[in-house]
Amino acid sequence: MTLVQLRHLISLAETGSFTRSAELLFITQPALSRSVAALEQELGQPLFDRVGRRSELTPFGREVVQRARQLLFEADELAASGRQMSAGQAGRLRLGLGSGPGALLMAPLLQAMATRHPGTVLEIARGDIHLLEHALRERRLDALVIDARSLSPAADLHVGSLAELRGAFMVREGHPLTRWTGALRFAALQQFPIASTPLSEEVARILVERYGPTAHPAHCVTLRCEEIPPLVDVARHSDAVLLAIRAAAPDLVELALAPALDARARFGMVTLAGRAEPPGLHIVRSLVEALLHD
Repeated sequence: MTLVQLRHLISLAETGSFTRSAELLFITQPALSRSVAALEQELGQPLFDRVGRRSELTPFGREVVQRARQLLFEADELAASGRQMSAGQAGRLRLGLGSGPGALLMAPLLQAMATRHPGTVLEIARGDIHLLEHALRERRLDALVIDARSLSPAADLHVGSLAELRGAFMVREGHPLTRWTGALRFAALQQFPIASTPLSEEVARILVERYGPTAHPAHCVTLRCEEIPPLVDVARHSDAVLLAIRAAAPDLVELALAPALDARARFGMVTLAGRAEPPGLHIVRSLVEALLHD
C-alpha cells in the first residue's frame, strides 16, 4: 500500500469514474485500474461496486476512504513540517556555546532568531566544554559553537570552521599600564591580577613561547572563570588585566606588548559525524558566521 494508491482511491471515490479520475491524475485509465485492483487485492476485499459506468464505494470502501483521507492529511502535514523546518519557520534547535562564542553570540543570536525565524524554538546551553561535548554525544544538544582548539580530535565529531578572532590583553581606561613608557613587557602585567577563561594548550604554548615559562596560564592567571562577561566586568572596575577575545570587550583598552601576542581563537561548529543535520541548523550557522568577527 502506498500513498499514491490512496490518492488514486480517493480521486475515484470523488468522481465515480475511472476515465475522469485518470484525467485528473494525469495517468492512463489502465494504470489507475491496476492501482485500485492492487489495493483491493492487498486489503482482501472489493472497494468499489461497478454500477453501469459508475464506480460506487462498498461499505468497506467507505471506511477505507475515510481512513485514507486521514493518512494523507498526516503525510502532507509531515511534508509541510519538513519544509518549514528547513526554512527556519518551525522546529527546535539545541545549541551549546563555549565561553567566547557565548559572550559574542548570546544576545544577537537570540534577537536574530526572534526577528527572522520566530517559528523556530532555539535553546542555548552554556558551560564547560567537556560537559557540552558530553551533552552533544548524548543527543541532548544538536550542535556546539566553541573554540575548536579546546576540543580533542575524535572520530565521532565533525568540526566545521566558522571564524578566527584575535586575542588580546586588555585593561580599563586610565589603568596604570596605559601610561607605561617604553616597551611593555609581560612582567609588567604580572604586577596586576590577570583574568581569563580556561585556555587551550595551544594558546598556553603561544604564551610560553612569547613571554617565557611564567606566562603559562597555570602560573599567571589569578582570576579564572568559564564565562567571559563577568571577567570583562572585573576588568572594567579594577586594575585586573583581561586576556580574552578582543571583540568580547571593545570598550577596554588593548595593551601593545613586546613582543605582540599574535594569538587567535578558532571558532567552529561541532556536530556528530555521520548523522543527519537537524533541520534549520544551516540557518543558525549562517547567522553565527555573520556575527562572529573582530
